[in-house]
This record gives sequence, structure tokens and C-alpha cells, in this order.
Amino acid sequence: MVPDWKGDAKSLNVASSPDVLLEQHVLKRCLDIVLSAALIVFIAPVMLIVAVWIKMSGGGPILFSQKRVGKDGQLFSCLKFRTMVTDAGPRLEEYLSRNEAARIEWTEKQKLSFDPRVTRIGDFLRRSSLDELPQLFNVLVGEMSLVGPRPIQPSECVRYEDRLGHYLSVRPGMTGLWQVKGRSDTTYAERVALDTEYVAHQSLKLDLKILLLTFGVIFSQRGSC
Repeated sequence: MVPDWKGDAKSLNVASSPDVLLEQHVLKRCLDIVLSAALIVFIAPVMLIVAVWIKMSGGGPILFSQKRVGKDGQLFSCLKFRTMVTDAGPRLEEYLSRNEAARIEWTEKQKLSFDPRVTRIGDFLRRSSLDELPQLFNVLVGEMSLVGPRPIQPSECVRYEDRLGHYLSVRPGMTGLWQVKGRSDTTYAERVALDTEYVAHQSLKLDLKILLLTFGVIFSQRGSC
């Protein structure tokens, strides 16, 4: 369940005027459509190879779909190439029940430096960020943006506390400040702060800067897991 939230630009402490924000949002959406469509066409062979690779590695679904919270609290199915074993849920519970250090890490980051659920192919896909390529379709249909806050699950909304309004005011992104300032190396609280910072200072210039920095992060595989 996503908490109800009612607010406007004033409550977000955004410096830009409503007219400027509207113009930026329209331009941002146009860029999302054009760039995501072009990228889907350009990297279609790569996605096909990854899909065949996953299928040949032991069967199971090619894609992993999970409900995430979008703009204005609308839920959508966030797509990724499957990187985990099919019994990921029970395996995580068992691992955390007998590993205190991992349990603490999961509580702080909602991620694990060593995740027993991740397959060998999945590990490569995550380190290279190839697992997130299907999200280009989420961007194309307007559920996500190329740049924005980290897409969260409904159960995570409570952790944003009074800053949830910032998150719900924009579309979540394939990349963002959380991606270029640490990725999995950041704590959950730091990710919330970065999401809030992005919304408060959002601009096309910032988006372009983040997109350029993202390529460097991907190639260096910094903070990936």
C-alpha cells in the first residue's frame, strides 16, 4: 500500500517557477521518448543475446517484474533481466536467519555485498548494469524516466518519512544521483537524501550531467552488486 500524499511544488522547496518546471517536464518527457526508443532499437541485438543466455543457463523466466512506486504513487511493473535463482525469497530468508552481519547490511542498505540469490550470469549482468536494459520500455511508456529517483517498492515508502512527497512528485529513473554517487556503497538513508536532493535541484542540465557520469560508473563497475 502506498501512503496517500497531496502536495504541490511549493511544498517541495523547489527554486524554479511552476511555468519553468512545466516546460522542463515536457522537454524531459520528449527526451525520454526519443532516447529510449533510439536505445531500444540500437541495443536490441544485445538484449536478444542476454535473453538467450539467461534461457540457456538453466531455464526459468527471462525477465523479472516487480511492483514499484511511480509518479503520484501509481504502481507499475518495473522490468529487469532475471539475475536471481527462482526461489530467491526463501533463500534470502534462510541466509539472513543464520548470518547476523548480512542481516545488519540488509537492514541498512536493502542490498547485500554477497547475495546468495544471484546467479553467475546475474552477477555479470548486475556489474555491467545490463540487467536494467528492459527498463527502457518502462521509460518509453511513461512509467519511468532515464534520470530520476531510485524506483522503490511500496514497503519502502515509510522509510522516506516526510520526504516521500519529493519522491512521488517525479518519475523514478533508470539512473540518478544515487547511481553516480555510490550505488550499492550508499546506505539507505543516503539514498533517500540523494533522491530528495535530485528533486529539489532537477533540471535538464543536471540530467545530462548524470547521464554522462553514469557511463563512467558503469564502465568502472563502482558500487555494483
